[in-house]
Amino acid sequence: MAQILLVRMSSLGDILHTFPAATDIRRARPDASVAWVVEEAYVPLVRMHPGVTRIIPIGLRRWRRTFGFSAFKEFLQFRSAIRANAYDAILDTQGLLKSAFVARTARGPVYGFGPRTARERLASRFYDTKYEFDASVHKIERYRQVAARALAYEPGTLDYGIAAPAKPPFAPSARYCVLLHATARPAKQWQESSWTELGRALEARGLVCVLPWGDE
Repeated sequence: MAQILLVRMSSLGDILHTFPAATDIRRARPDASVAWVVEEAYVPLVRMHPGVTRIIPIGLRRWRRTFGFSAFKEFLQFRSAIRANAYDAILDTQGLLKSAFVARTARGPVYGFGPRTARERLASRFYDTKYEFDASVHKIERYRQVAARALAYEPGTLDYGIAAPAKPPFAPSARYCVLLHATARPAKQWQESSWTELGRALEARGLVCVLPWGDE
């Protein structure tokens, strides 16, 4: 049985963008065991993918805010968990120094992006095998191709591996649109007036606007 480790710790959108790669792996290697390292806040999201056999939570964001003996102890526990198995392939689709460090902490060959493709060029130094992609290639396809090339298969039809419920519990009775307005990166923020304009345009088309909220 092939042991595969996915390293994609955050953020919400990019985790979802990695779902098709997890689907591809299980479709090409039905007997594979797919483990996934993810920030603890996103564990419920990754749990939705039926192809993931093991989730390894990491509290890196929290540890950086409250670093001390307790955080260091938790890191050692995480290190023991990620090194419990030897992996046939460790796939880092995040391309950051922190994700490369986590990937290197595990036992097995590490696959990731080359310096031109990785978000942080130095991260590529930690990978045993590196892949470059043109800027025109969507990140979903980049993630899928890292897995496909590392495991020597051709990815099939795009499949996120999950199905939306027929009617979410938050859904209003009328037709609606969910506006995903939150982001942790300033570069992704959209001005409030633009959101207001979009909301009014949707309302004019008979759609109710639903806005998720929270502190994560």
